[in-house]
Amino acid sequence: MASKSLSRRKFLATVAATSAMTLPASAQPIGANERINIGLIGTGGRCRHLMPALAKVPNTRMMALCDVYEPNLELAQKLAEPKAYTTRDYHALLARKDVHAVLIASPDHWHTPMTIDAMAAGKDVYVEKPLTHKMREGAEITAALAKHRKIVQIGTQQRSMPHIVRARELIQAGRIGTVHKVRMTWNRNSDRVRRGPQNVDIKRLDWKRFLGNAPAQDFDDYKFRNWRWFWDFGNGILTDLMVHWLDVAHWVCNVDHPDKAVTLGQFNTARDVWQTPDTIQTLLHYGTNLQMHFEGTFCNARGGAFIEFMGTEGSVYIDRGRFELIPEPRFPKNKPEEQILGQGPRGRDFYTTPDGELVHLQNWIDAIRNQRQPSAPISAGVSAAAAAHLGNEAYRQNRVAVWPK
Repeated sequence: MASKSLSRRKFLATVAATSAMTLPASAQPIGANERINIGLIGTGGRCRHLMPALAKVPNTRMMALCDVYEPNLELAQKLAEPKAYTTRDYHALLARKDVHAVLIASPDHWHTPMTIDAMAAGKDVYVEKPLTHKMREGAEITAALAKHRKIVQIGTQQRSMPHIVRARELIQAGRIGTVHKVRMTWNRNSDRVRRGPQNVDIKRLDWKRFLGNAPAQDFDDYKFRNWRWFWDFGNGILTDLMVHWLDVAHWVCNVDHPDKAVTLGQFNTARDVWQTPDTIQTLLHYGTNLQMHFEGTFCNARGGAFIEFMGTEGSVYIDRGRFELIPEPRFPKNKPEEQILGQGPRGRDFYTTPDGELVHLQNWIDAIRNQRQPSAPISAGVSAAAAAHLGNEAYRQNRVAVWPK
């Protein structure tokens, strides 16, 4: 326990240092007309969801692909350069001098090692959330950033969505008074919980490379397709979904870690299938005046995905398509305000407008060109993931998890 506590204290110092970090004076901006060659590592479903958006970013080229499963490479080739380089070994992709930046959409347990290796190879990085799979990785990746000084964007795209930027401005301007409670919800109803044939051709998969630093184990086609719900590869709902809203909450409220966490989890439809619970609630406590509550399930989609900031003079509801400022009746001079960009029901996972992936990828490329911090830097990714890890610690140890002093 002592070494784990030490790594967390080190995390606090490194996050503070990274947040204030400036890029070296020797770094040269890249002209708007210069093409940025991008390599993609982990070309599964999430990567292929991002590729059409990346194709819309001017003067970028998806010219190198890496995945341990050949069918994933073949599907990604249809979305990339016709003659894109392909490999199973991400080190071979990073060794290419013609690759300027990489997008990492591998399983979670690979995010930190691959990002560190990419920075060491001189590449700027877009890496999917969560940034870390284990608490100790926060200190490791911030130390690597301090050493290599590369542009790293975490895939928490809410920070680049214009309506969320506006909502943050209103909250920080005091429009809803003092925020004392944050409610976060992400509910789905999914058939992923069912075991059955996963249509994986083991002859075309490098299972050992997939495992990486995870414990050695026999091939399991369900784990390969559904790795998020197994502790060796992912950390369940909290790091898959809660981190999105938690990152927004940290950003809006100017906090970086909770003091303590309590989590209740249960299995409704995924018992004996997943290791991580399919239904979960987490309460996070920040200082003396702020609580954050998350609820998520894969067994009922009511409410969808949203975050709500509750202040002494009003509340702000945010989903990926809108925000609504609702004053408390006691404060009639505080006028309602809203911005609706996404069409359709409240709480959707995705809206056509705003295209969160596109604006976030554009922000990353702009940061590379101008050598400035992106909207979701490493410090933010470390903080959001660490809070989720504390929540999972509370669940797995069945106790109140306390952040070491």
